[in-house]
Amino acid sequence: MSMVIMDPTPSVSSSPVAAVNVRPSRHDTDTETGRDPTRVKIFDTTLRDGEQSPGCTMTREEKLVVARQLSKLGVDVIEAGFPIASPGDFEAVKEIAETVGTANNPPIICGLARALKKDIDVCAEAVRPARFPRIHTFIATSDIHMEHKLKKTREQVLAITHEMVSHAKSLIDDVEFSAEDALRSDPEFLAKVFSVAIAAGASTINVPDTVGYTTPGEFKSLIHYLREHVAGIDGVTISVHGHNDLGMAVANFLAAIEGGARQVECTVNGIGERAGNAALEEIVMALHVRKGYFNAAAFARPADSERALTNVVTQELYKSSRLVSSMTGMTVQANKAIVGANAFAHESGIHQDGVLKNKETYEIMDAALVGVVQESNLVLGKHSGRHAFRSRLAEMGYTLADDELNKAFARFKDLADKKKEISVLDLESIVNEEMREATGHIAFALRGVQVLAGNRNTPTATVIIHDKDADTESHIPAIGTGPVDATFQAINAAVAGHARTGDMKLLEYSVDSVTAGIDALGEVTVRVQDATTGRTFFGRGADTDVIYASAMAYVDAINRIVAARAGPTPKHPQKDTSED
Repeated sequence: MSMVIMDPTPSVSSSPVAAVNVRPSRHDTDTETGRDPTRVKIFDTTLRDGEQSPGCTMTREEKLVVARQLSKLGVDVIEAGFPIASPGDFEAVKEIAETVGTANNPPIICGLARALKKDIDVCAEAVRPARFPRIHTFIATSDIHMEHKLKKTREQVLAITHEMVSHAKSLIDDVEFSAEDALRSDPEFLAKVFSVAIAAGASTINVPDTVGYTTPGEFKSLIHYLREHVAGIDGVTISVHGHNDLGMAVANFLAAIEGGARQVECTVNGIGERAGNAALEEIVMALHVRKGYFNAAAFARPADSERALTNVVTQELYKSSRLVSSMTGMTVQANKAIVGANAFAHESGIHQDGVLKNKETYEIMDAALVGVVQESNLVLGKHSGRHAFRSRLAEMGYTLADDELNKAFARFKDLADKKKEISVLDLESIVNEEMREATGHIAFALRGVQVLAGNRNTPTATVIIHDKDADTESHIPAIGTGPVDATFQAINAAVAGHARTGDMKLLEYSVDSVTAGIDALGEVTVRVQDATTGRTFFGRGADTDVIYASAMAYVDAINRIVAARAGPTPKHPQKDTSED
């Protein structure tokens, strides 16, 4: 007996539409910054949708550091968070609006709000300090969401859309409206919803593939359909949002751009819920490397047109990737396109021979184009001074404040005593560790680790932990199944008396070598679950001593748990439907 699985996606019949030069209305940011309004706008949601990835919670200070780098990267919109989720989220969005949103040549600072008056009011208050604030409000439009989650009729959804977009428009001029689960919605009803949103004042309409179900052809066809059936669509920006559940998020976005979409909502490293979001770096470089194709296929321009397709500074991509990885604790897989460790590596003899003769035989882009810094003639070691250290960081694109530089230099000197030469990757690790520690809430500080292990000994570890809240230092021994386990058991015992730690469970442990060689710097990543709340947190540490790096990572995760437990559990924009 065979079983037929019904396809829940409504079909869209649309004849092929030739490429047209879609011209969304010029936004104030385009007028002031001189950016081409016909470009593909990069809407970064790393700080909102990306942070919803399990374990990727960032502190307010960490979000600010990432937002500053995103602005330097040249994204057009930063979705800074979901302000009503918690007081901490509200403050983070507001601080980003007050700082990054008022700097020279600032991006739009956006906050997410459900189609609820209270959400929209709080969002407006958070983003208002920015020079270019935006409210992004949404409501589900698929039958399955309306029936089972919203428990609303189509007529009610249309009425809510008009009322809430109008309300948002009365508070902030720039309003984006999203139809959640658009790709599984009835296209005719979807067109009605978007028409209502535009009439109510939305300047951007967003078409999300919320569950990562669609295919490139379907996405392109839907964009064509909407361009033909939505009233007023020629005067707004068509945006797309998508998840990577079937591994097609980036391909879907590129197809949508061919169809007429001019804003893409993505995250650095593709982080996000489930299988993640469309990866910002992959979309940007696909448009950059295949500019000739997209000039003709999507923009009706000559293939050799030199006009940029995005505003992104591609040389900042790699640094942005490393920073987000460090701040969230989520490592980048080695074979990740554009920013993975193997993205520009060749092991096959045939490939190596070709690359040595001419890079273009097997490389379609130069590593320097995405900001991968090659080793220079300036070799750093234990005799290198502060000036050489600062100069090398400047070459790599890092500018640190004096206090950050002093701490990073101290880390460098400590590492230089253990290694003959310090590589670019070592320096990146040092800088990112310093930036991460400088922004985190430190309840516990690791002062030392001593381990006794071997095949004839019971693994024993003693840790020295400083409790900053109590201003006490404890020396705690413990045994375990191995040196790492013994170290973690000792740390558990040292923090057990703290009121906000609770029970913790180690879910994942991994160690990676930053560079080659016996004296390589090891980066350890752990994922720890707070058994009380069920939330997971990443921790990270780097040192030439892997046991010490492991202890650093575990303490880092504990500090994140302590910081999170100090505040309320944040609301989830899609899963929490309560109006409180």
